[in-house]
Amino acid sequence: MRRGEAAFVDSGAWIALALTRDPLHRQAREQWDVLHGANAKLHTSVPVVIETFTFLARNANLDVALAWKESMYTPGMVRILPCELPDLDQSWDYFRRADLYKLSAVDATSFAIMKRARIRLAFAFDHHFAVAGFRLVA
Repeated sequence: MRRGEAAFVDSGAWIALALTRDPLHRQAREQWDVLHGANAKLHTSVPVVIETFTFLARNANLDVALAWKESMYTPGMVRILPCELPDLDQSWDYFRRADLYKLSAVDATSFAIMKRARIRLAFAFDHHFAVAGFRLVA
């Protein structure tokens, strides 16, 4: 990982960071520290924010989800990228790939957004990111 490199944070990473009982929490904290130590420029997307908030509200509680949402707006924390119509249009192409079995629509839009933003590094626990050609933080 290069110093100051852009990295995209997926829902699974946000969830693992937010929930200490998550089986990937420790690994997420270690990778978070690596990202911060390398002064990574963190990005996520509107669909990822919606997916993460919904998961936290339903599987933890609303207070956890709201606290996570507030942390997203800490100055310098993360840049939230929009999902534009061309991103959505491009995302459907990923569903034609046999190697991306059981791909979620949010992940497919993440790939399109990352491609548009020229982000090659993903903080994710989902193998689809690597299969789609992105490097994982590890």
